[in-house]
Amino acid sequence: MSNTQEFEKAAAASPTTVAEFASHDTSLVKRLQHGLHQTPWAVPAIVLAGSILVFGLLLGQKFFSPFALTLILQQVQIVGILGVAQSLVILTAGIDLSVGAIMVLSSVVMGLVSFRYGLPTEIAVLAGIACGTLCGYINGFLVAVMKLPPFIVTLGMWQIVLATNFLYSANETIRAQDIADQAPLLQFFGNKIAVGGAIFTYGVIFLVLLVLVMAYALKQTAWGRHVYAVGDDPEAAELAGVQVKRTLISVYMLSGLVCAFAGWALIGRIGSVSPTSGQLGNIESITAVVIGGISLFGGRGSILGMLFGALIVGVFSLGLRLLGADAQWTYLLIGVLIIAAVTVDQWIRKVSV
Repeated sequence: MSNTQEFEKAAAASPTTVAEFASHDTSLVKRLQHGLHQTPWAVPAIVLAGSILVFGLLLGQKFFSPFALTLILQQVQIVGILGVAQSLVILTAGIDLSVGAIMVLSSVVMGLVSFRYGLPTEIAVLAGIACGTLCGYINGFLVAVMKLPPFIVTLGMWQIVLATNFLYSANETIRAQDIADQAPLLQFFGNKIAVGGAIFTYGVIFLVLLVLVMAYALKQTAWGRHVYAVGDDPEAAELAGVQVKRTLISVYMLSGLVCAFAGWALIGRIGSVSPTSGQLGNIESITAVVIGGISLFGGRGSILGMLFGALIVGVFSLGLRLLGADAQWTYLLIGVLIIAAVTVDQWIRKVSV
């Protein structure tokens, strides 16, 4: 038998399939798990819709009025803006414990530059924005270049900024009446727009626009993809050509910039400049981020989910207050939501391992 005939005989007896792969589990649970992995904002969106429905049924028009629903937005606007700053850092697998302190220091700088030094309000606002951005740059430099742990860096920065805030302000508060008379621009984000029975502040509008812009930047730009890549695996990202150090520094600087705008919005929200306001901003922003489905391990989540997380806290706070419940029940339920959110995140992450 010739070599050609032997080859044809062997080929006819060989399997016709090139390769076979093990079939994947296509059960409902696995499909749900995969779907939530692809859309991390879905869980907080469902929880938010469910909580609004429950409190709406319990309270009726008292809760479901346009005024009450927009009041929730007003109450969470500061936490939401800080949540954007916190989200950026956590997406890189870091954490920023200094966001609240940077916010307050930026607001104090705006107030004192205007009132203590008598400079135009526009210059004061720019000084506060520069202050927040500088604090963010220092955080980013220490994390990206000095290779220090984000938790330690921002914990130290929190204490430094907090002390600087009290020393620089001398614990003095600038009254709302004085700001309204001499520097009304500082209260810009507190101005209100009535639409029917709903009342929106410029701070709320800024929050919504900020979330939309950052959501687009993270999903549709090269910089946003680099942020996710650094959070998922910085070594692999660097091998793929991502400038990891530059990306981290840009994230922390942008976080500081957003914190400065939160400080400006804080003045509009409370009317005055107070060195003791907003001290829990770091914890509240982390709460919104975690409940919003952004993974504390980095590389997964969305800014939109963070907004839903902040709104969930706002809905529970207002709903329970209208029901006459003790305020401690709010903290209890939020604590349960935090633990549940992290548990769900761990379950979802199993898709990728």
